[in-house]
Amino acid sequence: MRCTDRRKIFFFGSFLLIGMFLIAGCAKKEAIIATYEKSEYNRDLYHADLYAENLCVAVENIELPGYTTDQQLHAAGLFGVNQEQVLYAQNLHNKLYPASTTKVLTAYVALKYGNLSDIVTVSRRAVTFDVDASVCGLQENDQITMEALLYGLLLHSGNDNAIAIAEHISGSVEAFVELMNEEARKLGATNTHFTNPHGLHEADHYTTAYDLYLIFNECMKNETFLTMISQSSYAATVQNPTSGTRQLTWTPSHFYAQGLAIPPQNAVIVGGKTGTEDLAGSCLILLEKDLSGNPYISIVMGAPDKTVLYNDMTSLISAIPAS
Repeated sequence: MRCTDRRKIFFFGSFLLIGMFLIAGCAKKEAIIATYEKSEYNRDLYHADLYAENLCVAVENIELPGYTTDQQLHAAGLFGVNQEQVLYAQNLHNKLYPASTTKVLTAYVALKYGNLSDIVTVSRRAVTFDVDASVCGLQENDQITMEALLYGLLLHSGNDNAIAIAEHISGSVEAFVELMNEEARKLGATNTHFTNPHGLHEADHYTTAYDLYLIFNECMKNETFLTMISQSSYAATVQNPTSGTRQLTWTPSHFYAQGLAIPPQNAVIVGGKTGTEDLAGSCLILLEKDLSGNPYISIVMGAPDKTVLYNDMTSLISAIPAS
């Protein structure tokens, strides 16, 4: 046999052997893939809830039978918590000034990172506000529990309480505000940016009615928050190294609790948070329950005055469908 023939046979045999190895390798690979598919592809590999799975979601305005939209308002919304449904939506995603409804997020951060039994020493900054600002009557060097500060924050809307809380938890107001914005983003409130913990007007301090719903809805999962907003009053004990011990009593700032607004007949007002400022207008976010005990969150923002605010809020709640 000639040398060239031997080379041809050798190369042919080599190619044949390589081909057999390749075929065998592919067959083995396909077998491995098939086994993996059978064991994994039919399995539920993702067990976490989708972010919006238990939330009310709305992109556009939604009308509600029995309620007439008030174009004077900046925004309004009604959310069926158990139904996971937006029952009414008016400008939910418009960026707005929130005034003291800001304090809902302040409370959320404080409850998440603070300790209710901590004794907080009130700074000079915490009591430096204009005479017409909403305050709880704290004085410099007062010593008061974090729990009491939160009651005053949510019931009486104390700007002084907001600063004292912020400084105690984060060391400074600025650091606390960064934490507020971080927590807002985690809750999906991506159209919110706060620059202070109390809500006094600043140009870059804004939110939306929908973001407020997201924050308030998360707060409702905390029993301490629910207890605080539902109280008719709270008596705080304050100690001061100079003036001694004194009592401060705080009551809710919303008109339903004060008997200044006629409540809806089809629901019980649990509590909530007010907010009033020139550019923000009159604002209110509430938790209420229908006569069957089903919870709802209602929001009115930017009413021109308190009369319009509570008329619209009562009308909105009154339109809750009978369960």
